[in-house]
Amino acid sequence: MSDSNQDFRIEWHSGTLVVIPGGDIESMKWDLIEQAAEIVMAPLGETDVPLVIFDLSEVSYFGSVFLSLMLRCHKAVKPLGGELVLCGASDMAEELLRVTALDTLWAIYPSREQAIEALAG
Repeated sequence: MSDSNQDFRIEWHSGTLVVIPGGDIESMKWDLIEQAAEIVMAPLGETDVPLVIFDLSEVSYFGSVFLSLMLRCHKAVKPLGGELVLCGASDMAEELLRVTALDTLWAIYPSREQAIEALAG
């Protein structure tokens, strides 16, 4: 994950974990996604009710490998009473989420600020 376009940045905002995948997420190999999943999910154990935002504003498109990462995080968060939401999805990403019906699983917000506000409320 040395290419900055393939990095995952993780930030904390008021107790909410914000995951910001790099723009070239679709070209990441499965083993790198596995490493990313470990990095993303490690802090979830530090909170009683984990709140996670995947900020997709730097991603134009993604496929099944990245979807599986988000689903793994969802499965880790939900049993603990937490929530996972998305923000900043491109039109193409929103279409993919609609086609896969994952837009019914996760709330999608236009901006990170709106997602943070919704989880805080």
